Amino acid sequence: MTAVAAVAAAAVGAVALPASAVDHHPGRAHAAVYISQVRYDSPGRDDRSNWSLNKEWVDITNSTRRGVNLDGWTLADEDGHSYTFRHVRLDGRSTVRVHTGIGRDTRTDLFQDRRAYVWNNDHDTATLRNDRGRFVDEVSWGHHRGHRH
Repeated sequence: MTAVAAVAAAAVGAVALPASAVDHHPGRAHAAVYISQVRYDSPGRDDRSNWSLNKEWVDITNSTRRGVNLDGWTLADEDGHSYTFRHVRLDGRSTVRVHTGIGRDTRTDLFQDRRAYVWNNDHDTATLRNDRGRFVDEVSWGHHRGHRH
């Protein structure tokens, strides 16, 4: 593939992503667990229905072969809304989707059990911290307030 074709393919791939979602691949080759995608604006009307709330989500990916215990880890927004992972083990080379609304947790889908949206549509930052409160990863969109480490 020529360099021009590779750039064109990358541009087409970027256009295919919905405007309300952000893909993130950490620049650090050693990143084991990271936020791989965020859908901050659920499709359709923002009517606070459980269906709409659950279409707002954050994907957490484990890029290693080994499972990672996420018990006590947190996922938070700029306004201080925080979700704490409880009794969650993320298998190697897998992703778990953290939905905003109410639902039954499975290996691939977790639910914050909220009745209101968490992620701001115009700007926000999703921050992942480990069980000791140490920064793991973050994804920002729009005109956000800045990085928090």
